[in-house]
Amino acid sequence: MMGIKSSVRFSVYGFRPRKAEFFTPGRSSASLPKTTNYNPFTSAAPLAVFRILFGLMLFGSIVRFWSKGWINELYIQPRHFFPFYGFEFVQPLGSYTYLLFAVCGLSALLVAIGLLYHIASISLFLSFTYIELIDKSTYLNHYYFTSMVSLLLIFLPAHAYFSVDAYRRRSLLASHIPAWCLASLKLLVALLYVYAGLAKLNSDWLVHALPLRIWLPAHNDFPIIGFLFNYAWVPYVFSWFGCLYDLSIPFLLWNARTRPLAYAAVVIFHGLTALLFPIGMFPYIMIVTALIFFSPDFHQGVIRKLSVWLALPVTFLAVHRTYQYPVFRERILLGFLSLFFLFQLLFPFRYLLYPGELFWTEEGYRFSWRVMLMEKAGYAQFTVKDDAGHQTIVNNTQFLTPLQEKMMSTQPDMLLQYAHLLRDHYRRQGFINPQVYVDSYVALNGRLGKPLVDPTTNLANEQDSFRHKPWITPFNDTIYGF
Repeated sequence: MMGIKSSVRFSVYGFRPRKAEFFTPGRSSASLPKTTNYNPFTSAAPLAVFRILFGLMLFGSIVRFWSKGWINELYIQPRHFFPFYGFEFVQPLGSYTYLLFAVCGLSALLVAIGLLYHIASISLFLSFTYIELIDKSTYLNHYYFTSMVSLLLIFLPAHAYFSVDAYRRRSLLASHIPAWCLASLKLLVALLYVYAGLAKLNSDWLVHALPLRIWLPAHNDFPIIGFLFNYAWVPYVFSWFGCLYDLSIPFLLWNARTRPLAYAAVVIFHGLTALLFPIGMFPYIMIVTALIFFSPDFHQGVIRKLSVWLALPVTFLAVHRTYQYPVFRERILLGFLSLFFLFQLLFPFRYLLYPGELFWTEEGYRFSWRVMLMEKAGYAQFTVKDDAGHQTIVNNTQFLTPLQEKMMSTQPDMLLQYAHLLRDHYRRQGFINPQVYVDSYVALNGRLGKPLVDPTTNLANEQDSFRHKPWITPFNDTIYGF
């Protein structure tokens, strides 16, 4: 792998920065066509800094996962897993899962330093996404966000500046890149925030301050401000601020005048969220990714400090070249990005194709940037019968981990997957045409618990699909808004 020539890699992935295609910003303006004030190129420094921070954060996350024993706990110990519909081919790897995490961590580190960047970025996307798809029980919004950023990085020249690849091959080194490369990352971050804000425009969040009205009092022992969580008005303040924050922060970050205060709000908001709620690396990822909005001068300053620390020669930064794609390949990439963002814009609204309350059915809930919107608690007791008169009440702990049971009990598609697992298991145990029924009670955002699934439905005969599941019981309540 180390012996592959750079020219071969560029020809494979469509990035061939020939000298004839480099534009020198220092050229006389008289030699340039005076058609518009728009500059189609921008500094490569922000993308380089983003690459470094994103790669190091993912590498640190993998090390953290490994050190805490979560690889074994979440991906090796469970007897059964819940794959995503359409991705059933993604199977757990047993003890080889450690190798998968090692590949992911190494890929993240190589992306960070910009070594074998194209191979590393593809490996990072594939390995991280594979991990994400192994078990639905561990789904988090920021896993999806990380996969989408990793996918974008495959097509962006994040290694053209301040990277090992550029140090080893100076013809790659470039100080400027097409402006759309940075804009694509900014747009993805903005979409996440705006859609998270739109999702909060609902009556439970704004009118009833749910679920924060349930969560915050449980943290009244929090240092300094914990006593405030006992006041009834505080969850409303948090709810409204959270909604306004999500809807406005990308635009405030985009504006140079409001950017410093906006970033301070990012650090405070996500820092407090990290301390109060167990949502993993998401707050830190958003703190890091928000830096992409800062000016090229800011990022250039970061790189200069890193250069001094690493004792790199000044000539490594004193370059005046622009990285350009061949015209045809750039058009293909821009076409791909157009489809990518069209998908990102439309996919979160697929819930409109389903009847019923989204928070109750969760049909179209995942992969739509809905963050911390509901508190669901419940249990599910399964009964398996057959034509010969056999009947047994299932002990879920014999099949699932505590986390899997908790997630399964409140999500209809996982209830169905588990019912099929039980059907197949008891068929192997000698049951003739096993039938699977469930008594499930779920409480949503503090409401009284009610059955989630029609207890007379034989789930063994129901098929999973993207269609509405008619055996989900009516919510018989209304949550207004998105």
